[in-house]
Amino acid sequence: MKKVIEVLYPEVANLYGDPYNVKYLAQCLEASGWEAEIIEDALNKTPYFADHTPDFIYMGPMTEHSQELVIGALRPYAERIRELIDGNVLFLITGNAPEIFGEAIECEEGEPLEALGLYPLRAKRKMFARYNSLILGEFENMEIVGFKSQFSHSYGDNAAVGFMKVIRGDGCCPGNPMEGIRDHHFFATYTLGPLLPLNPDFCLYLLGLMGVENPVLRFEAEARAAYEIRRKEFEDEHTTLN
Repeated sequence: MKKVIEVLYPEVANLYGDPYNVKYLAQCLEASGWEAEIIEDALNKTPYFADHTPDFIYMGPMTEHSQELVIGALRPYAERIRELIDGNVLFLITGNAPEIFGEAIECEEGEPLEALGLYPLRAKRKMFARYNSLILGEFENMEIVGFKSQFSHSYGDNAAVGFMKVIRGDGCCPGNPMEGIRDHHFFATYTLGPLLPLNPDFCLYLLGLMGVENPVLRFEAEARAAYEIRRKEFEDEHTTLN
């Protein structure tokens, strides 16, 4: 039994240690009795999903210059991506990568960078105002913990497709209680972590969406102990967000 994990553009989308989302997921698949085949797409090649249907598609954070390259690489496949989302293919998109699926990225100088236009969100960059924060959110009766480190926020109405309700920290932008996007099995969030090793129940949830019965977490005892420490720390009002 095999599950295919497609990683979009790891030569540029590889910041903050977030590639370990895929490495940990693959370890959990193997512990659950599945073979994990990881396919890494290059910017100058046709992506695997163009002609195949993977079980999981991942893309992580990147530099602002790389966002432009990735949008150019993915634009010819925007309709195919919409088809995969509507077909309940599982996506996890982290860091600033979700901005690629919105309407545009507005820079401080120059014309806005038109994105894929799949969601009604517009990102606004402030390159001299990095935003760093802890984040605690609620999704499907579980609490999600993580971090943010970004030069931009996304503005628009994501109330109908928000990923999680923020308990501490900001959503897609200051004042927005909803963070990220959840559309069918498409999950996109500014939250870093890496998200899956930090959130064992959410990792199990995604494994279930992949069709893995009785999924097993690698290093489950250690992952849960670390999660509980972090969750209690983030819930404490004396823990600063920045």
